[in-house]
Amino acid sequence: MPIVTTRAAVCVLGRFPALAGADLDVDAGEIVLLAGPNGAGKSTLLRMLAGLLPLRSGSASVLGHDLTVDSRSHRRRIALVGHDTFCYDDLTVRENLRFAARAAGAAVESADGAIERLGLTAVADTQHAKLSAGQRRRLALAVAFSRDPELLLLDEPHAGLDADGRELLDAMLAAAPAEGRTVLFASHELDRARAVATREVQVVNGRLVGGLVTSEVVA
Repeated sequence: MPIVTTRAAVCVLGRFPALAGADLDVDAGEIVLLAGPNGAGKSTLLRMLAGLLPLRSGSASVLGHDLTVDSRSHRRRIALVGHDTFCYDDLTVRENLRFAARAAGAAVESADGAIERLGLTAVADTQHAKLSAGQRRRLALAVAFSRDPELLLLDEPHAGLDADGRELLDAMLAAAPAEGRTVLFASHELDRARAVATREVQVVNGRLVGGLVTSEVVA
């Protein structure tokens, strides 16, 4: 079974259908790039798959969980990185990471490993409120990896990172399938994103072009 499946998925923000009948398959181990203009529905799709936005109609399943029935039970097995870190200002980098790992049922050691992997050792005992924008972005990504997720949902993951941070993230994305992870990410930095993606899906006016795997297209 695919890790992610949607059929004719419709998601409405206010009165506007941000997703207007989206069909998508993502198989285990894929690194799928969502490309398209602002307002096309990329962020809405990621948030819907994370269980943060409800379906108006159609169907969606993530890791075998039907989101029309239960949009919460899969959350420990996924990680979403959006435009906000959702970290606690009064907690240090290490404390935020350990809290996130425990909340996801992951080992505390995964939090300590994420500190080193994202180059945050020098600020491990610094409060979130005192971090720079780039350090906060690294922390958000470290939180995602500390949860040991099966599915990574990333919205413009390179935004705010310096050159070293971008190279580090690219290496982590490329290594994700070997670590048992699947990645679905939205990006406007297409040259960089295409270098690590295994497939590209265009999002146009709330619909997906290239979202189905080959067998489904043939069928």
